[in-house]
Formats: sequence, structure tokens, C-alpha cells
Amino acid sequence: MGLLEGKNALIFGLANDKSIAWGITQAFKREGANIGISYAGEILERRVKPLAEQAGCNWVEECDVTKDDAIAATVEKAAQHFGKIDILVHSVAFAGRDELSRPFHETTREGFKNALEISAFSLVALTHAFLPIMNPGASVMCLTYYGSVKVVPFYNVMGVAKAALESSTRYLAYDLGPQKIRVNAISAGPIRTLAAAGVGGFRDMYKHFADVAPLRENVSIDDVGNSAVFLASDLSSHITGEVLYVDSGFNTMGVQISMKEEKSE
Repeated sequence: MGLLEGKNALIFGLANDKSIAWGITQAFKREGANIGISYAGEILERRVKPLAEQAGCNWVEECDVTKDDAIAATVEKAAQHFGKIDILVHSVAFAGRDELSRPFHETTREGFKNALEISAFSLVALTHAFLPIMNPGASVMCLTYYGSVKVVPFYNVMGVAKAALESSTRYLAYDLGPQKIRVNAISAGPIRTLAAAGVGGFRDMYKHFADVAPLRENVSIDDVGNSAVFLASDLSSHITGEVLYVDSGFNTMGVQISMKEEKSE
């Protein structure tokens, strides 16, 4: 029997089979969850629907997280299909390509607003909207990155948005605690996703990460999926308001010396 047997899980932000959300979807399926998938925009529909079919998911809905009426309609459809929800996964983020390739001080007002609204406020909006149909003991989780607490060149406004997302996680955890609903974040190491491709210098950073992280390895969407199972399951019943790092220990490093440099000493 799987760790999520009988639990209803909604996953927002699936884009393709390289998405962290896909790693989570596969892990949830393996552990017996009933899965619903939401995606952003018609352009992604042709990629997402075959994946949903592969995962045995027959609830697939488009949702524009910048519009309250679209979120409300999605909640209504979820309530009709699932009744109650046990797991809500927020894997939604966006910043314009210009914002991720120029110096941070050149961020535009519109670019800043879009990144914060889509990447951070959407967690608040989705949690608030789904709260009436969440079971006690439900688990809400979002995806973040180390650029929220330290400077990652070119991550720019997305780092600011992820900082807001992590802070929102803590405030939501406080609000929902009395209902025994937990809210946590997973901070994954760099993964070759559609979103990462837009960050300037990502290839160099990806290689550097494996050279200096304590485990000397990059992380995969499967690693994140397994950690999401833990946060979604009763095994983490008293963990809330936390950021769980799934990054081969990279965040623990102060001075970063690659393995090659160590050997040459």
C-alpha cells in the first residue's frame, strides 16, 4: 500500500516531462494518490494531456492563476470531481526573459509585478480558494530555489519572488495550523527545466553545482518527487512552515571549492 493511498492531490504548474511537477506527479502516482493536474495556457495543453493520460489522471484543467474567477472555477470543478482535497502542489513561476538576462536594477515595474504575482501571490490565492474543500491534515507545498536567500547571478527578480514565496509559506502555515493543514516549500537544486532555460548562465551554474555540492551530484525531478511524497504523507504530520532543501547539500556550503581544486592542492 502506497504512502498516499486514497489521498486526492492537485498539482499546479505541469509544463512538460522535464518539469519538477512531472517528477512529483510520477512519485504521487507510485504511492497511490488520486491525481488532478492543472496547467497554464492553451500552448501547454498538447504537452500536458498526454502526460496526464500516462499518469492515469482524468482531471486535467487549464487555470490562469492571475485571475480569481479562473481559480474559483477550477476549485468548483475539483470539488465536483474529488469532493475534498488532501494535497495541493504549487509549481508555478514566471519572469520575463529580459528580467533574467539583464542586471537586476534594470527590472521593470511591470516585470517585477508579474513575477511576484505569478510566482508568489498565486500560492496565497490558490490556498485561500481551495481551503473550503481541504481535509484536516491536508498538505500544501510549493517549489522554491536557493536564489531566494543568496545572490544567484541573473536569477534577479525571480529570487525576490521566491523570497516572497517562502515568507508566504510561513504565514500560511501559521494561518492554517489550527485546521491541521501544513504548508511547506521544497528548495530544489538546479534542474534542467523549461523555466531554468530562461536564466542567463544556467549551463555554467549547473556544472559548477555538481563540482562543489557535498554529494558531488546534481539533483533530479525524481529526487524532488520523493521529497514531495514525504511532505504530502502522514510521515511529516508535524512539519509545517519549513523550507526543505533537496540540493545535495549545496546550501550548507560557505566557501565553494570544487573537487578538482581540492585534488590539485
